Amino acid sequence: MAKGFLAPLMTWLVAMLLALPATSVKAAPRTPSDDAEVLERLPIQAGARARGELAALRLAARREPASIEAALRLAEFLFAQALAQGDPRPVGQAEAELRRVAGPAAEASAAWLSLRGQLRQYRHDFDGALADLAAALRRDPTLAEAHSWRGAIYLVQADLGAARAECEALGRLQRDILRAGCLGLAQAYGGQLAQADRTLAQGQADAALTETQQWFLTRRGEVAGWRGLPVDAERHYRAAQQLGLDDAYRLAAHADFLLDQGRPAEVLRLLAGWDNADPLLLRIAEAESALKLPQLQARLDALAERFAAAGQRGDTTHRAEEARYWLGLRGDPARALALARANYTVQREPRDARVLLECALAARDPAAAAPAIDWLRRSGFEDARLRDLARRLGATDLKPVAGS
Repeated sequence: MAKGFLAPLMTWLVAMLLALPATSVKAAPRTPSDDAEVLERLPIQAGARARGELAALRLAARREPASIEAALRLAEFLFAQALAQGDPRPVGQAEAELRRVAGPAAEASAAWLSLRGQLRQYRHDFDGALADLAAALRRDPTLAEAHSWRGAIYLVQADLGAARAECEALGRLQRDILRAGCLGLAQAYGGQLAQADRTLAQGQADAALTETQQWFLTRRGEVAGWRGLPVDAERHYRAAQQLGLDDAYRLAAHADFLLDQGRPAEVLRLLAGWDNADPLLLRIAEAESALKLPQLQARLDALAERFAAAGQRGDTTHRAEEARYWLGLRGDPARALALARANYTVQREPRDARVLLECALAARDPAAAAPAIDWLRRSGFEDARLRDLARRLGATDLKPVAGS
C-alpha cells in the first residue's frame, strides 16, 4: 500500500497501500526475469525469529558487499518490518542498503528500481516513485509488484482512471489476487461500495497467505464502515485480529472504527504496547481523552515532541495525524486546518478527505473544504459521515446514493 495516513510509521501506513504479496493462487508458474524479483512476501514474525532472520540477512550483505541481491533481500525485509510494526527507522536503513549498491548494475535491475520506488512513495515522493516503477516495468513488463504500487499511488492521489488501468494490467498478467485488491479499492473510492466488498471478498477467498487474508479483511472492515454496516465491520476487523499478525495499518483502521463507535476503552486494549508508533499513539491519546484519563497529558507531550522532531527533519508525512492532534486534542482548528489542507494536496484518500472536512467545519471555513467536496461530487463516494460533513459545509448538489 502506498504509505497513506500511516506513512510515517508506515498509511499508510501503510500503507500502506497494496502491500500484498505479488502472487496469485490462480497464476501460472513463471520464471522471473530478474533473480532479485520478489515473488512473495511472507509475514514478518515478531521476536527472536525476526531478529535472527534480520541478523542473517545483515551478515549475508556484509559477506557480499557488492551483491545487489543480498542488499535487496535485506532492504525488503527492513521495509516489511517498518510496514508491519509501524516503525519508520527500518525505512532509512533500507534506503541506505539501496544506496550502498547503487550504480549502473543496480539501475538495470527491475527489482532494485521497484523497491526504490516503494521507499520513495513511503516518503511521499510520489513523482519519484512513479518514475522508478515505470523504469522497472520497462526492464520487466511482467513485474506485477510495480503495477500494484503504481495503482496504490494513483489511489492515494484520487486518480481512479489511472488506478484502474494498473488493476487491468494485473489482470492481463493473471495476478488475480493483486487485481482484486487494486480493483476493490478503486471501486470503493469511486462510489461502488457494495461491488467493492464483493471484489475484495473474492480476493480474500482466493488468498492462500494469512498476511494477504488480513489485508483483505482489514479493507473489507473499512468498506463496511463506510457503508454504515458496523456489525459487518466488527466481524471483519475481529477476524483480521485473530490471524495474529502485527500490522500497524490494521490496528489504526480498527481503532478508528472503535472511536467512531464510541468505544474508547476497547481502543486502549487493542493498542496496548503500540505507543512507539506515532499514528497509533495519536489514537491512544484520543481514547484517553474521551475517557478523561490522567495520563493523557503525558501522551500529548510525547506527540508534540514527535511532531516537532518530524518538522525539524523536514518530514511532512504526519500531517493528517497532526491535524487530528491539533483539532481534537489541542482545540486549535485553524492550525489543524492548515495541516489538513497541506496534507490533501498530496494524499487524497477518503480518510484524508474526512480530516479536511472536519477541520474546515470546526474552523468555519467552508471554502477550505472545496477540494474534498469536489471529490465527493465526482466520485459519488457513499460514506454517510463524509456526505453529512459536506452538507454541513454547504454542499447541496451531492449525487444521491443508490437506494437512498
